[in-house]
Amino acid sequence: MTSKWFWLMALATRKLWLQAVLFAFVSVVAALAGLAVAQFLPEVFGQRIGAQAVDEILTILASSMLAVTTFSLSVMVQAYSAASASVTPRATQLLIEDRTTHTVLATFLGAFIFALVGLIALKSGLYDESGQVGLFAVTLAVVAAVVMTVMRWIEHLTHFGRVRETTEAVEAAAARAMKERRGATFLGGHALTDPGRVPKGARPILATQTGYVQHVDSAALSACAEAFGGEVYLEAQPGTFVHPARPLVRVSGFEDPEAASARVRAAFTVADRRSFDNDPRFGLCVLTEIASRALSPGVNDPGTAIDVIGRVLRLLALWAEPQPAEEVRYPRLWVPPLKPDDLLDDSLAPIARDGAALIEIQIRVQKALLALAQMAPGVFGEAAATEARRALELAVAALVLDSEKELVAGLAGEVAKAAREA
Repeated sequence: MTSKWFWLMALATRKLWLQAVLFAFVSVVAALAGLAVAQFLPEVFGQRIGAQAVDEILTILASSMLAVTTFSLSVMVQAYSAASASVTPRATQLLIEDRTTHTVLATFLGAFIFALVGLIALKSGLYDESGQVGLFAVTLAVVAAVVMTVMRWIEHLTHFGRVRETTEAVEAAAARAMKERRGATFLGGHALTDPGRVPKGARPILATQTGYVQHVDSAALSACAEAFGGEVYLEAQPGTFVHPARPLVRVSGFEDPEAASARVRAAFTVADRRSFDNDPRFGLCVLTEIASRALSPGVNDPGTAIDVIGRVLRLLALWAEPQPAEEVRYPRLWVPPLKPDDLLDDSLAPIARDGAALIEIQIRVQKALLALAQMAPGVFGEAAATEARRALELAVAALVLDSEKELVAGLAGEVAKAAREA
């Protein structure tokens, strides 16, 4: 896992204001670059292109870009509201960080500032005849960029904030987190598969904040363990809700645990909400929320829930892929694995509960569990069989027809058989 500061820098690059500031700076440079561009243009252009031509184009560009930027911002807000109402509020964070939207808005704002600076420089007499030609050439390039951006923005708006595209964005974010964690299952430390491995005298270091762990700096924890001559046993993984009574880690062999507590807490980033980046379970939870909302009586859209089940299966299949032995980069750090039971509890269990009375949902859930048990019986076999039994109990209690109950029971039996054959 990346260091805390590198991760915070990566978060900063997703902010709209940063790209807008960058494009604004570039626009000012571009407006003043007309003086340099003029050196490479024939002198005859200066006789044909006057200040009035440049002035009119810049005036049109400034007025239109301000209107387009304002309109685009209103479209963004409407898309966020639509996603919150039709998908889930947790998915709007991905829309807020959408790079295409950021680039479009930054381009419009940059074009507006370019036109404004160009007009000010033109009216103040900064440009001579050749400079006006250079400004005209740069203005044409900016207009071409704006036209291409508008065409891209129109195409993007046809699906921005829609259920399917938002669901795809959630799946993509969850897949990135799943692949990253699968490649570093134990965050570079030892596998803490047996809780009894933690020494009985290990001292807990409690959180001082209340919120969700978004990031854990494994290198910082390892360095702290090296400095104090002990070992660190991770208790709060990314996605864990912590509070002042919840341990972040347990330390053993530390010469002065109290002195190390500040350094340990500094390795954790705690916020008021979960993040998709380092928390693959959060992506599964958000997909499940989309399915649950689709299955609500007010929406009644089992097709979306079935689509989500397929996406969940693809994500869990990533976790089931065999991985080479993980290199232990931090020998003083011990990290528990993500449990298959928890992954299924976050994903398929709520869908089976909310779709208990729908045979099409129950069939899809059982088939997804069967696929997991067949693909990776050593990983998901036992957990899939347990979840299949639970889903069967829900189906028996909610379904009306005996034939449908028998169908679900048959699929649950296949899941149990696949698990036993592991």
